[in-house]
Amino acid sequence: MRKNNKRVFFGPARNFNRPKPSFGRNFKNNRKANFTKSLFIDESKFINKAIENNLSEFIPKHKFTDFKISEKLKQNILKKGFEKPTAIQDQTIPEVLNGKDVIGLADTGTGKTAAFLIPFIDKTIRNKNQKVLIMAPTRELAIQINAEFMELAKFLGIFSVTAVGGDSIGPQISQIRRGYHFLIGTPGRIKDLAKRNLIRFDGFKSAILDESDRMLDMGFIKDMKFILNQMPKERQTLLFSATLSPKIENLSHQFMHEPLKIKTKIRETSANVDQDIIRVNSNDEKIEILHNLLIDKKFMKVLVFVKTKSGAEKLEMDLGRRGFKAASIHGDKRQPQRQRALKLFKEDKAQVLVATDVAARGLDISEVSHVINFDIPATYEDYIHRIGRTGRAGKKGAALTFIGQRIKTKHHNFSQSKRGSHRFSSVRAYNN
Repeated sequence: MRKNNKRVFFGPARNFNRPKPSFGRNFKNNRKANFTKSLFIDESKFINKAIENNLSEFIPKHKFTDFKISEKLKQNILKKGFEKPTAIQDQTIPEVLNGKDVIGLADTGTGKTAAFLIPFIDKTIRNKNQKVLIMAPTRELAIQINAEFMELAKFLGIFSVTAVGGDSIGPQISQIRRGYHFLIGTPGRIKDLAKRNLIRFDGFKSAILDESDRMLDMGFIKDMKFILNQMPKERQTLLFSATLSPKIENLSHQFMHEPLKIKTKIRETSANVDQDIIRVNSNDEKIEILHNLLIDKKFMKVLVFVKTKSGAEKLEMDLGRRGFKAASIHGDKRQPQRQRALKLFKEDKAQVLVATDVAARGLDISEVSHVINFDIPATYEDYIHRIGRTGRAGKKGAALTFIGQRIKTKHHNFSQSKRGSHRFSSVRAYNN
């Protein structure tokens, strides 16, 4: 422990000098708790073998042609290359078509975006007077949802607007004034547009909250509640989340009507991802090991996660000096810069994408061969989402986590209610 205006790790809350949050509102309120959690991630959780032929075992009850949806929509589905529904699509689409509120819990990369877009596109074809609101935690995820919408809704006469921060608000205002059926965006920008009287929520009959747990973690809860409270009480609401936490349960009780829970998650991490650790002694050794990994031909398309925005910039420059084609994405970059970096990576013009956790949720980037955790994630849930960027759509992927040397620390006692107490006999901390 250090004093005299220097960092104090486990001092009183008032004296804990927190760094500025990297993104999200009220994120700093949770940072100390998340940092503490990261110390207790057992390294064995970063080691797991992929299960061969895991996804081939699922046999859907339906075909896309079986669903009672527009024939033109079915044609667009087939043009996208969708042959049979995934588990979340197979169970969710019929229930949404029947008007049910749904809480969906599914592994990443299992097609949940199409699970909510397909039925609501069909509903909008049948009644173009209603509007659909989709909220996502990050700009990239909102833009990605809109891109999938445009493919599924091609030539159907229904239109969307993407409302995200980081982009100029002017073009978004122009699109809103031209008219739309789907509003897809982040809660903060949607609320800003509403306060300018550009959005009236009484015309929305449906709301979809994608990656709800992440939106709560990023401090969007007030914006989400503000928006949902402005919408008609009689509406259909869908909520997708990685976990069904007490906060998510509370949100569902407030804003959903007898929701049907659909859970297709089989295990915490993707069964298609080989997971292992690499021990390192210092940051200098980290970059050398990363260099040696990237020159291996197996590491064709690599997503490297770091802890901070400055760390992402530094690592991108270090890799560039070493001759690697690298790009980076983090919260300080303007939206066009972030989109350009993603485009380079998606089109294989950059071998490496260095990212903070802004890229950990929902992004569907095909053919990512490896995810490397250059820095340990703040929570195990963040780890799950990071490595979910590889091993998608039934393909095998690999994830490596750099682990520092163990540091012995004193025992800590944590008292617990009247039932007694749990003693953590050892605490593992790691150098980054």
